[in-house]
Amino acid sequence: MAGPDAPPADQTDGRLLLLSDADNVLVARRPIAAGETIFVSGVPVRTSKEILLGHKVARQAIAENDKVRKYGAPIGSAIRAIAVGEHVHIHNMKSDYTRTHVIDASDEEKSR
Repeated sequence: MAGPDAPPADQTDGRLLLLSDADNVLVARRPIAAGETIFVSGVPVRTSKEILLGHKVARQAIAENDKVRKYGAPIGSAIRAIAVGEHVHIHNMKSDYTRTHVIDASDEEKSR
């Protein structure tokens, strides 16, 4: 049972947008800095890296090989388990439609 200071179970950070009730990801409405705490479905999550405008965040835990759903449709598959609130991008998912190696990584990703 949640304590008196716990956020409502459906509370999600206003900087994140749910495009369809069928989605397991949320989309960043604006950049979110690394180290910030965001709420995803009532769960507080500290971001480990910057979430860029338009990038995805896991709305729920996504198991390896599960479909990543956006706009109510599958857009790819998880290549490893993805935790609630984790950034979802080419480092942990692959497109089922476009070969991942043809997608250019951001400068930040190239520098890793």
